[in-house]
Amino acid sequence: MLRVATYNVRGLKDDRRALVRVIRALRPDVLCLQEAPRLPGWRRKRRALARTAGLSVAAGGRVGGTAVLTAPDVRLLRGRGHRLRWFPGLEWRSIALAVVEKDRERYAVCSAHLDLLAGARLSHAAQIVPLLERAAREFGAAPVLAGDLNEVPGAPVWRLLGGRYTDCFTAVRGPAPRIGADGDDGRAGATFPARDPRVRIDAIFAGPGLTVVSYGGADVPAEDLPAASDHRPVVAEIAFTPSARA
Repeated sequence: MLRVATYNVRGLKDDRRALVRVIRALRPDVLCLQEAPRLPGWRRKRRALARTAGLSVAAGGRVGGTAVLTAPDVRLLRGRGHRLRWFPGLEWRSIALAVVEKDRERYAVCSAHLDLLAGARLSHAAQIVPLLERAAREFGAAPVLAGDLNEVPGAPVWRLLGGRYTDCFTAVRGPAPRIGADGDDGRAGATFPARDPRVRIDAIFAGPGLTVVSYGGADVPAEDLPAASDHRPVVAEIAFTPSARA
């Protein structure tokens, strides 16, 4: 079983001690970061965060601010960053992609941070899927995609990814009720903003052959979450479906 978390850390601009407490509480085998440091000294800052949290940097470049960190008992088979198509006037986006092995099972884990502009988001999502699946095929691994999608469930990127992968939240919790149904305000699983979450824009998707065992957040004092970042993290436990091993 692999414990995968995703977290937009806002360039480490907030309370670093609270951030480390949140990450440690997640107990990730693999942590997908968005808005990791990109300014001069970015490598040193990422390594320092990883070391303080008991992890190692496995993948990711400066452009785009995505990274993957791994726990000591996870074996790294490949770690890379991939720049995505650049749209003039928009931020240059990237993914961090790590192929890892735990308990002799392999996973290709991708950290993504999609654009604020709908057309660019969808174009990048369509570009990411073959990159992730190519790495998974090469290593005989199962694909896992995690990150900040910058849009809410039901929008085009969610439909694209949901057609290929399992949304770990809905696998465990079921589809969220319609806003207003039975008193629900549509905030189930919301991750942004951290102080008063209203929308679910951060997600983990599990590929074919994987079962979602659990899904949740960090068990920390409530004040740590808004102190650490403007997003809340999520974590999922993912395991190979028995029939997939046959």
